[in-house]
Amino acid sequence: MPRKLNDPSPLGAQSGDGSHVSRRLFTLGGLAGLALPLAGCYTVGLPGQPPLPDETFDYDAAYAELPDGEFTWPAINYKAFDRKFLRQVVDFKSREKPGTIIVDPYNNFLYWTLSPKKALRYGIGVGRAGFAWSGEALIRVKREHPIWRPPREMIARKPSLERYWKDGYPAGLKNPLGARAMDLWQGSVDTLYRIHGTNQPSSIGKSVSSGCIRMWQQDVIDLFERVPLRTKVIVLQKDEEDSEA
Repeated sequence: MPRKLNDPSPLGAQSGDGSHVSRRLFTLGGLAGLALPLAGCYTVGLPGQPPLPDETFDYDAAYAELPDGEFTWPAINYKAFDRKFLRQVVDFKSREKPGTIIVDPYNNFLYWTLSPKKALRYGIGVGRAGFAWSGEALIRVKREHPIWRPPREMIARKPSLERYWKDGYPAGLKNPLGARAMDLWQGSVDTLYRIHGTNQPSSIGKSVSSGCIRMWQQDVIDLFERVPLRTKVIVLQKDEEDSEA
């Protein structure tokens, strides 16, 4: 049965970039993973994860320049964006098990469910691949500082990218996958669909030309530190997008 999920707040290749998939509900299966107490009595996620945003949350610190191994990700000018795209806990009704990721590509939100009535929401940017998918999968691979290989259809449009097909585009500030990538699989098959960072922070809250589900570097690192492997993910189709309660 179609899932109807409500958020009362305002709505506003090996990389997975540019892959062709169908326009149907993307339903991904899996286990919620390890549990531990969190603020507000939530019991989902990996141990040692960051605190949840609350009314005293310091967004200046959350979106500040971020050292990360050999790289330092630039600060996000978050005040230039609609506040709805900032990381925040929202009212969100869902029948899914806490710890599920639910993506609404049509309103540019990603939700990580905390309870039947609450979720941690992030703003996202969505490429063509993010609107075109069907099937079931799990987060089977989590990659820090991923390399990126352009899909063949992108190389066909821009032949100069062929040099990155074999060894990939190296990790770093210019890498299209950004700081982290979470790869979604169907059984033993890589779907080429990813949740990943972006080197184009202005794309958050927008539909963009390429990519799957892209997040600010600070946000994708935050999500990466919360979700275990085999996390269940659901990507909604147009007639299942959230509506106000």
